[in-house]
Amino acid sequence: MNYFVGYKCSLCAMEYDSSHIQYTCPKDGGNLDVVLDYATIRRNFQPDDISLMVEQSLWRYLPLLPVSEPKRRRTPLRAAGWTPIYSPQRLAVELGLQKLWIKDESRNPTASFKDRASALVVARSQEIGVEVVVTASTGNAGAALAGMAAAVDQKAVIFAPRNAPAAKIAQLLVFGAQVFLVDGTYDDAFDLSIQASEEFSWYCRNTGYNPFTAEGKKTAAFEIWELIHSGVLMHNPTSPLNIFVSVGDGNIISGIHKGFKDLEMLGWINHMPRLYGVQAEGSAAIANAFDAGQETINPVSANTLADSISVDLPRDGVRAVRACRETGGSYVRVTDQEILDSIAALGKAGIFAEPAGAAAYAGLQRLVKLGRFSKQDPVLVINTGNGLKDIKAAMECVPHAPVIEPSLKSLIKALGY
Repeated sequence: MNYFVGYKCSLCAMEYDSSHIQYTCPKDGGNLDVVLDYATIRRNFQPDDISLMVEQSLWRYLPLLPVSEPKRRRTPLRAAGWTPIYSPQRLAVELGLQKLWIKDESRNPTASFKDRASALVVARSQEIGVEVVVTASTGNAGAALAGMAAAVDQKAVIFAPRNAPAAKIAQLLVFGAQVFLVDGTYDDAFDLSIQASEEFSWYCRNTGYNPFTAEGKKTAAFEIWELIHSGVLMHNPTSPLNIFVSVGDGNIISGIHKGFKDLEMLGWINHMPRLYGVQAEGSAAIANAFDAGQETINPVSANTLADSISVDLPRDGVRAVRACRETGGSYVRVTDQEILDSIAALGKAGIFAEPAGAAAYAGLQRLVKLGRFSKQDPVLVINTGNGLKDIKAAMECVPHAPVIEPSLKSLIKALGY
């Protein structure tokens, strides 16, 4: 049993029944929020009912999700979520912070945050009995869909820009998805995938288009809440946690915001964390809107090495603007060089981040330099993807390894002794 009752448009507040496939609002194209029966959930469950569950994946939050439990238990579909949180003391000292945590989403089955969304979408596709699930992706969302779909014998079609990192394309192919490389941008692939879904009656997973993507991503908020609730993350309950998230389409940060709003509706959280969205300077459409104090998202010509957050027209921009504005956070832009430097910095703490994941840490570094945080402020940074997904970028931020002869003499010379 689930407590999914319908959808509500984030722009006009029009409500829709839960029995039909819905993507965006037919009236104005606004993103749809999934609506749950909060009153019934509150009657039937307490926070401890969640905390005491033995399930170590996002499915521990099944009462708060709009899908039924997947039938197949021992598959990667059941392994998404419940990622580790680290406390890197070296980085904390460098930043002058007493409380710093990194949530490492690279530990998901296909090595990115996007597994959360794809797990929910694939579970939904199984419920409604669709034959094919399709998505557009620069790599991570597609890999997540391909992997989750393969786990349950679901057909998947992926449209990706032809210049997407080779490692990400390899994942798509290895998982057995039907892959089309589009001679164009991510936005071109996005539009084509929607046209294909309408033409062939495929179920569209697209980020910031399918409401269930945010429902999967909100589970990261639930995991953070559990650690706050247990006292692991914060020692001063009156001080809000500051969460840094990289932003492209805007769906991750809006999903996390939705998770905390669900908890607020249930009365299970006392203080809403502050959300900070980090965008690459070359792909900052949402940050531009936030700084202008508006919700109109004007497209840009995206140009950044962080392919996972390189977007001309963000598809979940309005909710992403609200995520920071309504929680008292803000947006920050970072350069590609700052992103590369952050890959190296996180690596020295044992965390291998792809450019988009490192962007969140670069945003924290930028705001620390501007004096926006005191040493007592608790901060959590989300690394959204594994560095192995973009080796080219990783190699740009580290010195090359010297080639030596297989002799001690050659080693001594290379060491400079």
